[in-house]
Amino acid sequence: MLEPRYPYYLANRPIQANEALAVTDKYSGDVVSRVALADGNAIDDAFAAADGAARRMRDFPPYARQKVLHECAERFRARAEELAVVLAIEAGKPIRDARGEVGRLVDTFEIAAEEAVRIDGEVQNLEITKRAEGYRGFTKQVPVGVCSFITPFNFPLNLVAHKVAPAIAAGCPFVLKPTERTPIGALLIGEALAKTNLPAGAFSILPAALADVAPFIEDPRIRLVSFTGSGKVGWDIKARAKRAKVVLELGGNAACIVDGDQTDDLERVVDRLVFGGFYQSGQSCISVQRILMHRSIAPALRDALLAKVRALKAGDPKDETTFLGPMIDEAAAKRLEGWVASAKARGARVLCGGGRGGPGGASFEATVLEDVPKDEPIVAEEAFGPVVVLSTWDEYGAAIAEANASAFGLQTGVFTHDLRRAMRAWDDLEVGGVIVGDVPSFRVDNMPYGGVKGSGLGREGVKFAIRDMTETRLLVVRTPPRAS
Repeated sequence: MLEPRYPYYLANRPIQANEALAVTDKYSGDVVSRVALADGNAIDDAFAAADGAARRMRDFPPYARQKVLHECAERFRARAEELAVVLAIEAGKPIRDARGEVGRLVDTFEIAAEEAVRIDGEVQNLEITKRAEGYRGFTKQVPVGVCSFITPFNFPLNLVAHKVAPAIAAGCPFVLKPTERTPIGALLIGEALAKTNLPAGAFSILPAALADVAPFIEDPRIRLVSFTGSGKVGWDIKARAKRAKVVLELGGNAACIVDGDQTDDLERVVDRLVFGGFYQSGQSCISVQRILMHRSIAPALRDALLAKVRALKAGDPKDETTFLGPMIDEAAAKRLEGWVASAKARGARVLCGGGRGGPGGASFEATVLEDVPKDEPIVAEEAFGPVVVLSTWDEYGAAIAEANASAFGLQTGVFTHDLRRAMRAWDDLEVGGVIVGDVPSFRVDNMPYGGVKGSGLGREGVKFAIRDMTETRLLVVRTPPRAS
């Protein structure tokens, strides 16, 4: 279903400037399409167009923004299977999971459509002293202006949607750089946007080489930079973005705490752990990477987990029965292979998996490790692959401390029936979100999503992204004293 070539979108219009960017099937490694790659002149033109469109987007009324978002959602529904196949090919995402991401794309645009007409202000009482008698305050939220978005490979539709849809709802023009590894999903979103009546210059979607990325961060016309990706790149962006607001959704090595009271619910817990650890080959910022088991439940949980992990079917993402597709490329699989080997050399036990293969060399077996030194990269860094690490605990405080012993803080899952322990987790875990009764991999597209520590700044989730894309403007009105 892929076209042989795709244009980029500059100031709302498709431009087939070249066919410079090759897109590969992530399972076979074969080149399957080519995409136009923007150069420095096109990028500058895009920011100039966005800057010129800032007033038009601000004045584009909320009901019109809502209509655009609904129209796009309908177009995505009509092309749902095509979009899913594109994801399976360009991202290596198993087709069933790809269909789920298309559903989330639709959800995100629909949520944004509802929020577009709910961006309200308030009346503020200013008469707090005699000096302020007769004064009233009013606030409204206004668009910040030009936004720059940089998105990753692992959710080529939905993570783009989480920037694009709130920007339209807020009334902000934007320039988006999708990753070169999976650019087609973003361009198909651009195709839908180009058929709407958005003001001229409202959006540009430009795949670009890393050598040309600086303007997406440093252009003085930018008012907000929103980046999803690695911590190394994200914190560098924050340092370089100067006066622009910066929102960063970075990595994690998410922990999941399993309490000893889960014996009667063990099958469901294991099913969710397998999903959280191996869905999308672990290539998610909130993939389950560390499973912290109460000692009393550890033997049963370990055995049940290994049985299910060994039964996972790996293979071609386009196969309806495939659960585990390839990683994004061979280099990513080789990195993970090296991390597993390093842990094993220091005494870790590989309970299953640990090998690499597949026709393109990018496939990695579903892997479970135990007894891994805490300073090994497979524990301390973000694995971003199909690997989970097991450890045990006796005291709940020790489990909390181990979960917190990380440079990251995105989300943590807690399986417990004890309300006091659930509330303690919410109080004491140093993360952006605590998920009780499920894995940290749970996300719904209207909830606030983001992290602390090395996991980033700000929150996504449509309503919360809109807050970052707007700013408060105050009006003060003085009413003179009435004549008696």
